Amino acid sequence: QVQLVESGGGLVQPGGSLRLSCAASGSIFTLYVMGWYRQAPGKQRELVAGITSGGSTNYADSVKGRFTISRDNAKNTVYLQMNSLKPEDTAVYYCYLLVVVTSSKYWGQGTQVTVSS
Repeated sequence: QVQLVESGGGLVQPGGSLRLSCAASGSIFTLYVMGWYRQAPGKQRELVAGITSGGSTNYADSVKGRFTISRDNAKNTVYLQMNSLKPEDTAVYYCYLLVVVTSSKYWGQGTQVTVSS
């Protein structure tokens, strides 16, 4: 079993920054992908960014150039640095972990990010 604990959400003005963190614990294999999805009210959950254990990253087009995902393998922690935030970034952000060998996917509890003046 894998547990994911998120932190770092909150209220920020447009143009501001936030940093989300997600720490994983439990039965984690060497090869896994971690990242973030988000879900805004009335919309489907969408992938924001992901990073492999080897450090390869992918981003949604809407956040490229503004968000940066990184990870600390020693701490099993992934970070999402969000800059130049826009009101349309407002959503609940969910951390996920995908164990490659089993294709099992785990989710965090979600953290609210609100971008508003």
